[in-house]
Amino acid sequence: MTQPLPQFIKYWLLALMLALSFSHASSFASDGVELSQAHIEADDDGYRLSATFSFDLNRGLEEVINRGVSLYFTTDVELTRPRWYWFDEKAITATQTIRLQYNVVTRRYNVAINGSLQQSFNTLDDALALIRRPNRWLIAEKGALKSGEVYQVAVRMGLDLGLLSKPFQVNALNNSDWRFSSDWKRFNYKAE
Repeated sequence: MTQPLPQFIKYWLLALMLALSFSHASSFASDGVELSQAHIEADDDGYRLSATFSFDLNRGLEEVINRGVSLYFTTDVELTRPRWYWFDEKAITATQTIRLQYNVVTRRYNVAINGSLQQSFNTLDDALALIRRPNRWLIAEKGALKSGEVYQVAVRMGLDLGLLSKPFQVNALNNSDWRFSSDWKRFNYKAE
């Protein structure tokens, strides 16, 4: 007959398991999306964001994509103007969502930007290249910013779990493979 473990050993083992699980989660966070470069350009239509992201999908996300589940990558942009007398003015908030989907019948990867522009690719790497370096997208119309003013720009990108079907949302909340996003990258932009 085996003796039960003393209470303090049970607590010590529980603490060790929790510490190991948290160290895995924090090491994964550094493997997410990184914003390599970003800047805003003014043209006749308005203000466009040009950005480049660096990331690789982990094995779990690759398996999910190759089974035909769509992944949604959302890029958020915020432009704020500091004010000394009140809260900062939030001048622009823009979002772009890119859907990545594998078609099992045609064996091609489809990428759709904001639900309209769609392109097909033979390989996952080719499809991810478009997501890593999306086209310059219009974040604001001409005249939305005050000329000569300096704005603080914040940009981030990550998987949008809210757009997944409900069964995958539940799985994503409990699986570290789905925690895939960048930190906010901030820089200043002087409006033209």
